Amino acid sequence: MAPPQCAVSPPPASPINAANAKSRTQLAVAATQVKKLCKQGRLEHARRLLLDALPRPPPTLLCNVLLIAYVSGALPDHALRLYALLNHAARPPPRSDHYTYSCALTACARSRRLRHGRSVHAHLLRRARSLPDTAVLRNSLLNLYASCARYRHGGVDVVRRLFDAMPNSKRNVVSWNTLFSWYVKTGRPEEALEMFVRMLEDGVRPTPVSFVNVCPAAGSGDPSWPFVLYSLLIKHGVEYVHDLFVVSSTIGMFSETGDVQSARMVFEHAAKKNIEVWNTMITGYVQNGRFPEAIDLFIQILGSKAVPPDVVTFLSAVTAASQSQDGRLGQQLHCYLMKGMRSKLPVILGNALAVMYSRCGNVQTAFELFDRLPEKDIVSWNTMVTAFVQNDFDFEGLLLIYQMQKSGFVPDTVTLTAVLSAASNTGDLQIGKQSHGYLIRHGIEGEGLESYLIDMYSKSGRIDMAQKVFDSYGTGRDEVTWNAMIAGYTQSGQSEQAVLAFRAMIQAGVEPTSVTLASVLPACDPVGGGVCAGKQIHSFALRHSLDTNVFVGTALVDMYSKCGEISAAENVFGGMTDKSTVTYTTMISGLGQHGFGERALSLFYLMQDKGLKPDAVTFLATISACNYSGLVDKGLSLYRSMETFGLSATPQHHCCIVDLLAKAWRVDEAYDFVESLGEDGNFIAIWGSLLASCKAQGKMELAAWATEKVLNIEKQYGHAGYNVLLSQLFAAEGNWSGADSLRKEMRLRRLMKKAGSSWIEVQSPALQDRSIERTQNYPENGNILLMHDGDI
Repeated sequence: MAPPQCAVSPPPASPINAANAKSRTQLAVAATQVKKLCKQGRLEHARRLLLDALPRPPPTLLCNVLLIAYVSGALPDHALRLYALLNHAARPPPRSDHYTYSCALTACARSRRLRHGRSVHAHLLRRARSLPDTAVLRNSLLNLYASCARYRHGGVDVVRRLFDAMPNSKRNVVSWNTLFSWYVKTGRPEEALEMFVRMLEDGVRPTPVSFVNVCPAAGSGDPSWPFVLYSLLIKHGVEYVHDLFVVSSTIGMFSETGDVQSARMVFEHAAKKNIEVWNTMITGYVQNGRFPEAIDLFIQILGSKAVPPDVVTFLSAVTAASQSQDGRLGQQLHCYLMKGMRSKLPVILGNALAVMYSRCGNVQTAFELFDRLPEKDIVSWNTMVTAFVQNDFDFEGLLLIYQMQKSGFVPDTVTLTAVLSAASNTGDLQIGKQSHGYLIRHGIEGEGLESYLIDMYSKSGRIDMAQKVFDSYGTGRDEVTWNAMIAGYTQSGQSEQAVLAFRAMIQAGVEPTSVTLASVLPACDPVGGGVCAGKQIHSFALRHSLDTNVFVGTALVDMYSKCGEISAAENVFGGMTDKSTVTYTTMISGLGQHGFGERALSLFYLMQDKGLKPDAVTFLATISACNYSGLVDKGLSLYRSMETFGLSATPQHHCCIVDLLAKAWRVDEAYDFVESLGEDGNFIAIWGSLLASCKAQGKMELAAWATEKVLNIEKQYGHAGYNVLLSQLFAAEGNWSGADSLRKEMRLRRLMKKAGSSWIEVQSPALQDRSIERTQNYPENGNILLMHDGDI
């Protein structure tokens, strides 16, 4: 018989084991709750649970879950704060792994915090041996520097170094896509395309993102590239061709090259179109000056219920109205926005509407709109200030800057550019100097600011200061800076210096542009560089294919006309394929000054046949041509026809008509014409011209009336030339006391008439003759007087 067996009971559970089991259960429950809260988007509750309810250090896996949720939710600052809290405030800190660092680097990239990113990079390097080398971590590091770093030509390319240091096993399509984006961002499209080809050669299959990143690079360069990329898209399948991001990028790529027809083809063949695709197509039309097509697409969107327009859609439509200067369309868009957007108008659209009204010449409406904006940013203020300055309301623009500072906004580069433009327009050196000082004190630097400074000092009569600004940039001068200095010399009457600066620009290795030639050619007058220098610049334009530019061609016509070579001017004009209203006006003026009035009139009518509308300056040049050639009736007929073109006559037109009639010995008719003008005729140039004609033709009774009028107007403006004319008139009548009284008054008012001057060329150097008197001591005075008397 077997002995009885006793049931053995298990040993009692240890209190420590029970506590550990309970802790693990609580940890599992808490971890589940953290993940659930992250999925629900309740990130703040998840953070509290992670830091307060869980034991320290919190599990790395849960930290990563919350970091990923922050980064995915576009909350990079929250991610960085959590990373800092876990690594610096938590005791002991959790053990970060490669996912932790990848999230932190991505957060730094999205918030553009390069300094924080470098700190994470340094921490990562210190722990490099204990971390696995993964493609995710390397791509996050590459993305950080591609998003935040700056590239300077000739400097170290950190992104390319990191890319080249990646082993082939860790370099995937994401790495290549980041590199394409970096090259496009830093303005190196050729390198982006070169690396795209290299990726294909390495056997890496591109993704839709690859095409999205590389398409912008194909817009500048070989015109065949857009078609190559689009062919590759088709080759890779329908999912690539119909990807909405790819469709938008492809439309933008073709639009950038000016091929809007191909862009529209891609747009029409897209299986689906979201608002981004529509906006890209409309923007492509606007960028290429195809405003009617842009508005047609915009109207299609308004009539479609499938794709509602957004702010970018309206912004593109307003830009089309602005650039086409269609004020009526702009007003209709404004009304539609006010009716459709019951809430306040977005600031960006308010700014665009202000620009539109300004470009259409309606500054008052632009300011009223600006004043009613419920919210203004720095762009709003800069837009309005620039609108004032561009429309010759310089003092109003300066006052608005003062109001802007009172409202708490700090002037930036755009603001100071507008201030410098206002100082240039008004010739106010003090305002320009104050702006320059502000730039220096606050260390403000901006592309092109030096050219505005040079322009401001030149137009304020301080070409020496402009030269100092120009010299201070040393070898860093680009073509814009050179153009500003050349234009400054030309505008200041230093023609020889302008031509010398042009030659120095070429010697410095800076390629002149059409703007350069248009700036230096006016300096090639008979006094300055001369027609010889002008011909050399013309040859330069021919060699570099710049002569086809309308501005260069117009400047050449003007230069040859002023140098007396009207045949050469006509040859240049006839060879131009593209002519503007200014080109025709310049040619008409040149023909008129050389006495070819009939040919000038023929050209005036020809430009209308070509579809060009004459402006007020064209009429002035044509009437002046009639004046030079004695075509009185035709000149009067042109003057009367100005209203049919929607133009109002200016004092310059009135003065030209007075001179036209007076030269034809129709002084009485000229006087009646001036009287009929009423207040519009109260300009000293009009009455002065009439007075000179009365004196020349012995019309003393009319001269007396004109004299009284000139004296009344002259007291307001103080024109020395007309005082001298009146003094001579009094002397001719024997009224010596009146002549002496007028001369004394001139001395008291410190009015001085500039001496007339003419130039002659003697064995190449230009010699100036300043209407000298025999008793005056001038260099070469004796030889000039002997030549004048016929003794030489």
